[in-house]
Amino acid sequence: MAKLSVDVITAERVVFSDTDIDTVVAPGAQGELAILPSHAPLITTLAPGVLRLRKGSEETDIVVTGGFLEISENKVVILAEAAEKAEEIDVARAQEARARAEKALAARESVMDVARAEAELRRSLMRLKVAERRRTKRPGGRGGINV
Repeated sequence: MAKLSVDVITAERVVFSDTDIDTVVAPGAQGELAILPSHAPLITTLAPGVLRLRKGSEETDIVVTGGFLEISENKVVILAEAAEKAEEIDVARAQEARARAEKALAARESVMDVARAEAELRRSLMRLKVAERRRTKRPGGRGGINV
């Protein structure tokens, strides 16, 4: 059966690269987009969200904060504004970001501050969700993060 070649790239680095992926579920601007081998060519924008890559029974989660996705001849290229694999997420830093965003939302000093705080809160919650999901999938994973 055909497989997908997937590259997730930011301006700083290649976050993920594999030539043997079964499915990709991406946070498209209009909702989630499922990609299987032999998908029609497509270029679309990405919304901030969780990119899920499945290879056999393994699943890799990557938080993306937007960008572009291109599909062509079983090759998926994701040019992300920022991207982090689950194992790279600093949970303490994400919790601090969530706390800062919640504090800024409570203060509601200006419309711009509220918009920035809401975006930061969404990013931190996505990061915490992916980190928690990874931890609960591992054998011996304990406890939970309050998201």
